[in-house]
Amino acid sequence: MNTMLNKKQFLLYAIQLAFPIMIQNLISTLVNSADTVMLGYVSQTAMAASSLANQYTFVLFCFYYGLAIGTSVLCAQYWGKGDHQTVERILGLATKIVLLISLLFFVISFFFPEYIMHLFTNSPETIAEGVTYLRVLSFSFVFMGFAQIFVSALRSVGKVVFPSVIYVVSLLVNVFLNATFIFGLFGAPKLGVVGVALGTVTARAVEAVLCLIYSAGSKEIRFRVETMFQRSGVLFKDFLKISAPSVINDLVWGLAASMFTVILGHIGDDMVAANAVAVMVVNIGAIVCRGFANATTIIVSQSLGNNKIEETKVYAGRMLWITFLVSLLGSGVILAIRPFMIRFYSDKLTETAISYLGMIMIMTTWRLVGEAVNTCLICGCFRGGGDAKFGMILDTVMMWCVAVRLMAIAAYVLKLPPIWVYFVMTLDEFEKMPIVFIHYFKFKWLKNITRDRRELEAS
Repeated sequence: MNTMLNKKQFLLYAIQLAFPIMIQNLISTLVNSADTVMLGYVSQTAMAASSLANQYTFVLFCFYYGLAIGTSVLCAQYWGKGDHQTVERILGLATKIVLLISLLFFVISFFFPEYIMHLFTNSPETIAEGVTYLRVLSFSFVFMGFAQIFVSALRSVGKVVFPSVIYVVSLLVNVFLNATFIFGLFGAPKLGVVGVALGTVTARAVEAVLCLIYSAGSKEIRFRVETMFQRSGVLFKDFLKISAPSVINDLVWGLAASMFTVILGHIGDDMVAANAVAVMVVNIGAIVCRGFANATTIIVSQSLGNNKIEETKVYAGRMLWITFLVSLLGSGVILAIRPFMIRFYSDKLTETAISYLGMIMIMTTWRLVGEAVNTCLICGCFRGGGDAKFGMILDTVMMWCVAVRLMAIAAYVLKLPPIWVYFVMTLDEFEKMPIVFIHYFKFKWLKNITRDRRELEAS
């Protein structure tokens, strides 16, 4: 973006960035949701167990997402500046960190899965199924971490098509292997949750291999093993300034979201099962607005890397309006598929769980709008502008001192019916929105964090 784009040009550019990201997010969500959908053919217990076990991987994904944000912001700003060599150094640095974290999470989930499952449920049957599922799933972490970082780097420099190919292949592999091991196709044994976990591990491994193949043939951005061992100096400090608050922010948010699931899990298996289906549907409905929120990070970062402060303000405002409008579209999608989901699961869930599901899917529509706006501002504008601390502080205070406490009070003190406890949970995004807008209009988050070549080499 060397010149100021008018509204039509900007909309086209935003769509060019956002649409492939939407496809990638949709396919990635389907990869994650394939386990939940296909385990419905095994049993409600198996489906609930995989959903709860995936709360642990969700916490890990918060690490991935925070590191990916740091990677994306720095890569986009240096790419906008024209410094492609530093982009590859950032990729190597981020890969080293994400692999270390993946190994840590692998050790915990492989050797101590019982302790993890006990955090989410008291049901012995659900715990037993979850332990088996999680132990196998842990082998996917290293593959998933590397793919997340590499795809983030590609997106940040405008390479948004090939990641779609990666996720399409991953989805096909996952669904094929899930069906094979659930129904015993082609002479394979019926492995239940173990087979589904194996399918996910294989799909994640395929993602990582495709990333390496792309890197080997790329002339613009490549992963080089030697960059993992280079001394990074001031670049490492800049990476931490973005990534560390982003990791903490997403971890705090993710742990709070997991705490929501813990509270629902202690209410009963019917609510857990209904929520498992609802989360899957909401993630699909949120694809469009999250795609534009991710595009916001790229647009803001590249514009700031070019040192265009005033233009960045205009672009950020346009992305906010676009994201709000498409969040309304996402809510419409949820309402449109609600009857089909209720009918599909009518013979797979209990009558109580089905009644919960119908009401939950309506409630999630307004939460989606709030999440879209906050994500565009906190993760798109603020982080893209180099201000990651604000979101970290805000979510720490609002999620743990307000949202989680209100939900716990509703469940354990007031002892409200489960559906009203869920309603209290859906208010979390609106509780922090006024503070987010106040920070946005101060424009203190606009920062160009790139450094010149001499300063990088001197460090």
